Amino acid sequence: MEDPLVDRWQALCRTLPATSRLLAVSKGHPAEAIRTLAVHGQTAFGESRLQEAAPKQKQLFDLDLQWHFIGRLQSNKARAVVKAFSVIHSVDSLALAQRLSRIAMEENRCPEVFLQVKLRPDPSKGGFSSQDLQTCWNSLTRLSSLRISGLMTMAPQGLNPDQRLGLFSDCRALADDLGLVECSMGMSGDWTEAAASGSTWLRIGSAVFGPRPMPKESIG
Repeated sequence: MEDPLVDRWQALCRTLPATSRLLAVSKGHPAEAIRTLAVHGQTAFGESRLQEAAPKQKQLFDLDLQWHFIGRLQSNKARAVVKAFSVIHSVDSLALAQRLSRIAMEENRCPEVFLQVKLRPDPSKGGFSSQDLQTCWNSLTRLSSLRISGLMTMAPQGLNPDQRLGLFSDCRALADDLGLVECSMGMSGDWTEAAASGSTWLRIGSAVFGPRPMPKESIG
């Protein structure tokens, strides 16, 4: 029997360039859906809420999965995130990076992190500006308990495809200037522009999993 979830995932994987990897954003979707894709070979999954991810991780403990934290990280959740996720995409300040590094050392961990950058005006998102990142760079590279592998950015609402392409290209160029290999750019609505610009991780949710299920309390 055909499975629409597997069909969407396979169709998307066939279209991705060899230089881009799929981060299947599973927030809002059940552990069973993650297991279905894992059986077919998807190993990297993204979650943005610790309280939602924890029970899924418990249910899927038997699988060898790579868990990525992609949400805004509050400082009071930093320790729990360091313990539960091997990759963190949303390190948006030097203070947060320093906190994560201290906690990682205490927990004997060394998470891979992406530095979130904001290269276009966007009041709804945080992140380093290009200038701030250059200023903080020496301090960031001294944080030995973090593996800074790349940059992450999100396109503001309302940009057209050419504008998104320009944004993602600027992020890729900044990463190259800093000697960083990875770029976490692109979601379901703009991943083609991100991939064309050199994104190495595409954070795709609805194009893989479909619409998020309606909460039970909203049904009826």
